[in-house]
Amino acid sequence: MTKQLIQTPKVGITKKLKRFSPNSRKYAEVRTREHLLPDEVEAMRSALKKSNGRHAHRDSTLILLIYRHGLRVTEASTLRWEQVDFSGGTIYVKRVKKGIPSVQPLYGDEIRSLRKLQRDYPASPYVFQSSRLGPLAPDTVGGIVERAGELADLSFPVHAHMLRHGTGYYLANRGTDTRTIQSYLGHKNIQHTVRYTELASTKFQGLWDD
Repeated sequence: MTKQLIQTPKVGITKKLKRFSPNSRKYAEVRTREHLLPDEVEAMRSALKKSNGRHAHRDSTLILLIYRHGLRVTEASTLRWEQVDFSGGTIYVKRVKKGIPSVQPLYGDEIRSLRKLQRDYPASPYVFQSSRLGPLAPDTVGGIVERAGELADLSFPVHAHMLRHGTGYYLANRGTDTRTIQSYLGHKNIQHTVRYTELASTKFQGLWDD
């Protein structure tokens, strides 16, 4: 007769219950879209400023530049002052993932925020610097954006890439042509850009009488 081996739990080991936080679920379960709207971005920035945290201005500026220029987390964390041209009012966006770089205009609120950031922090090659004067870690950037969403009391959990998606959808809803959006976001393949224009509401305007 073959003996049946029965496995018994070891003493002192308890079964861990899996906790489900909003961020650990599938995205579709906690939000219906993967992009942020302009008023949501502004609410996040305002919430950071009201928090009066030590790095409130830095973090608010970080979110502003990610959104305005469709930056990926790594592109934001490694952004250097040499990429900012105050006299010309431009920023050189160096893309990762073999993306196409571009020179983009800086607007008044961005320039003012960046100049204040430069005054408030010690000299460092990096625009968004850590306490060691090096670049912010990508995880830190992601945490800043998530915290801003919580402070703004948004009804869904936020992650940093939603800002970049928000850039694409904002431009598409303004009627910006696909090639321009592709160049602005640095997409090498235009198929990555089409997702924004496909959901743009402007193409449906005028279908019904108001």
